[in-house]
This record gives sequence, C-alpha cells and structure tokens, in this order.
Amino acid sequence: MTNNIAEFLFGKTSKNSLPERVSNAIARQQSDSEQLIGWVQLLLVTIFGTLYVVAPKTNLHEGIQPLPWALALYFLFTFVRLALSYRVRLPAAVLTLSVIADITLLMILIWSSHIQNDQPASFYLKAPTIMYVFIFIALRALRFDPRYILLAGAGAATGWLVLVLYAVQSKGGQSMITRDYVTYLTSNSILIGAEIDKIISIVMVSGVLAIAVLRAQRSFKRAVSEEIAAQDLSRFVSREVADRITLSEHQIRPGDGEAVNATVMFTDIEGFSTVSESLNPAELAHMLNDYFGATSAVIEKFGGVITQFQGDAMLITFNAVKPDADHGQNAVKTALEIQRLCETTTFCHGGKLKTRCGINTGDINVGAIGSENRLTFTVHGDTVNIAARLEPLNKQFGTYILVSETTMACCQTTLDAPRWTARGDVTVRGRSQPTPIFSTDYRSLDVAFQPVPSGITTS
Repeated sequence: MTNNIAEFLFGKTSKNSLPERVSNAIARQQSDSEQLIGWVQLLLVTIFGTLYVVAPKTNLHEGIQPLPWALALYFLFTFVRLALSYRVRLPAAVLTLSVIADITLLMILIWSSHIQNDQPASFYLKAPTIMYVFIFIALRALRFDPRYILLAGAGAATGWLVLVLYAVQSKGGQSMITRDYVTYLTSNSILIGAEIDKIISIVMVSGVLAIAVLRAQRSFKRAVSEEIAAQDLSRFVSREVADRITLSEHQIRPGDGEAVNATVMFTDIEGFSTVSESLNPAELAHMLNDYFGATSAVIEKFGGVITQFQGDAMLITFNAVKPDADHGQNAVKTALEIQRLCETTTFCHGGKLKTRCGINTGDINVGAIGSENRLTFTVHGDTVNIAARLEPLNKQFGTYILVSETTMACCQTTLDAPRWTARGDVTVRGRSQPTPIFSTDYRSLDVAFQPVPSGITTS
C-alpha cells in the first residue's frame, strides 16, 4: 500500500542507478545551484542588516543586543559558504548546517523584534518577517533535492512553535491568550488557532514543494541523461544529424526523409589493405584516428557533414543536413584540400595516405532507412550511387578527384576554380546512361581556369 501511494505521488523510480558520468553532471549543476543560493542568502542577510540599521529602536536599555551579533555571524557564515561553493562541492553536513543557520537567524530576527520595540513577547507573533520563511524554503528548491526543503520546513515549523510557546510562557503570556480574532489583530493578544494556522501553512507548503521537486527531479535527471546521450550521439554521427534526430517533433520512422538538391562525396584511402598489413590493430587504429581527425577538420571547414564512416571510407554530404548554397564548390574545395593534406602530411605509423574522392551533385533523399527497431540516417538516390561509383574509377584514370558534369558546372563561375580535365562519358556500373566525368588536382589551383565545353567524350 505504501509503495502504491509513493508511486502515485512520485511516479515509479528506476531500480538501476544512474551512470557515474550522469551523476557527476547532475552534481555539477547542483553545485552551480548552491552558488546561486549563496548569493541570495548574502542578499537576504544584507537586507536584514539594512532594516535593522534604519529601523527605529525604542529599547535604549544597556546590554548585549543579540540581533547584531546574529547578523554578523550569519553574514560571515554565508560569505565563507559562498566562497567554498566556488572551490569544492559542499558536503551534506555543510548544506544541512546552512539550512539550520537560515531558519535560526530568521527566528532570532523575529524574536528580537519585541526587545527592539520594548513590547511583550507576543508582539513578535505578528511580525511580517515570518513571510521570509517561505523564501528560505523555496530557496532550497533550486537544488532539486527535496530533503533540504523538508528540513527547512521542519525547522521553520519547529522554530515558530518554540516562539509561540515562549510567548505563552513569558510574563503575562497566559493572560494575553484570546479567542477573539478582532482583539488578536488590534492588540498584542495571542490567538492560538492563528499560530497553528501558520505552522500548518509552513508544513503544507514545504510538503507540496518537496513533492513537486521530487517529481521534477526525475525529469531533471532524465533531461541530463538525454543531454549527455545527445552529446555522445554526436560523436558517432555528425552534430547536425544528431540534432535532427533528438530535436525531431515526432519519432523518426523508417522511410522518413526529404528530397534536396545536394552534393555527395565518397572518399577512400588508396592501397589501404597494403598499409593495414604492415601494422598491428592498435597502430592501424591510431593511424586512422589521426587521418580522420585531420580530414574531419577540413570537411567541417567547408561545411561538409560526414554522414557515414565505412572502414577507411567516408560518405560526406553538402547541403543535405546543413544548408549550403555553394555545396558543389565547397565539396570540390574539400576534396582538393584533402588531397593537399594527404600529400603533405605523414600520419602516425602509416606514412603518407593518398585519398581518392568521387563527387556528384543532384537530387537526393535524406532520411532514415532500416527497421522499426534499427535505423540508419543516411542519403540515397541515383546521385549518391553515381558518386559512389566515381570514387573507385580514380584507380582506372590514375586520378584522385573525379566529379560529374553537374558538380564541375557548379565551379565554372568562381575565380579560384581549378583546371578540369575531361575524362569522357563513362557508363558507371548500375546505370544505362553514360555520365560525363572530369578530374582535377590541387596543383591546378595555381593555373588559370579554362572552361571545358560540356559533352566532350574521350575513349
């Protein structure tokens, strides 16, 4: 029965503990909350101190005044606590002590008001300062931990009960008890029912707020977990693809996608099998990490998105998942820069790694394919197939960058366009229609561009 009530109020909780990195992320956010709480506490004690200084004082008797000392000690405690929150994660003992110090200061402030104004103890029961109790309770909600809310509420309810008992037991307190509400409001009389109402209000507000925070705590933990999952996802797929998946208004299903005009590039390392034979698995992985790290920087520089890694090969898109008005030009610039990079860079364990690129521009479909339970976010269509076929044709022509006529046409109007060499009309595997293809080289960037008429055919 108890478990059913708990599930109704708080929802079912997972039996599995959170991963350590998720718990650490939540702890860091809670530490940031403690800093905010510390600043608010510092503001409150400053307000209390200012009110004490400017408020008129009718009690001119000599002796130690408790309130200034309490304010000074609390200011020092709050300042030290705030400074520590920027250096270390505050332990539970310090947080508990902070809650107790908040409530204790408030009760001392309320209690001392009758001394400051030379009135009987019942005078402080009507002090508006009691409203600050709810500020201190609500302040604990910033940490998303109901324990401290309940502690603040219990401390405030207990403190007010002690103040009521003190007023009743003080000199003349018993004779000041009344059951008339008007008399209570217009004099220093004590209405027990009114004070019980205050205690009930404190308890109820604390309880409701604790329940709300406890329920929100699950959403908070889930949000942190999903944020970390999205960050992890962006390490396995591009950030743009990860954002499209995680920010989609509805769950992505097989076949969901959109048609766009884009440029697709396939890359592959020349002679990779020979290179891998000479390296052990660890060395090969290290070399590939260096290679992919360097080429990824180039791809990102020109606005490309790595849609897939396939062994040593990459599928790169331009204007497919990230808008790019000059996608054809940027794809060619990427290929040229990768070629330059590979000829001037010695990668760990593998020496020089030459890369072949096949590029095509046209209409493609961007979306998810697979089954309900297993999806791959990719691009597909005839344009993609042609780009895939162009990359291995580099071996036949002894080139490293082959593009279709549509991609080459995207670069004809630029001042820094490379020089193109027509390679003829090639019927790529899987298609019946021939495709005019062209090659280029990063060294041709230093040569004035000469337009190549379309339709050139070579054997």
